[in-house]
Amino acid sequence: MGLEEDIKQTKFKDEYSKAVINLVFTNNWLTERQNKVFKPHGLTVAQFNVLRILRGQHPKAVTINLIIERMLDRMSNASRIVDKLEKKGLVIRRQCQTDRRAVDVQISDAGLALLAELDNVLEDWYSNAKNLSEEECEVLNGLLDKFRG
Repeated sequence: MGLEEDIKQTKFKDEYSKAVINLVFTNNWLTERQNKVFKPHGLTVAQFNVLRILRGQHPKAVTINLIIERMLDRMSNASRIVDKLEKKGLVIRRQCQTDRRAVDVQISDAGLALLAELDNVLEDWYSNAKNLSEEECEVLNGLLDKFRG
């Protein structure tokens, strides 16, 4: 199905505005599907993103600032997300030994186990991209980078 059918619009100002609308629509489409994947596991997309960042740094602890730098959605409140993940037992937060003003955050064993479980679920979810060939994905990635550039 094409954008025109999906949003019931046949005319666009030009291909540039259509491309932007298509990106926004596709982003919302992906977010909706991500929410369906994470909700049964008690996570939001932003919480998953923070856990993914922490797993990438494991076993090192990181600061909230490093998490913010690496987040996909930089409008999210990383401190509040870490608070919620800590309450769920998925992260450990400690006072930084070298800077008393900073807080170190580390993924817990429960957080690692949850991500391991989600790895299998996400493998199926990523298969959405298999409608494209690897070469098409490479072109798409280049075009998206160029668009943001």
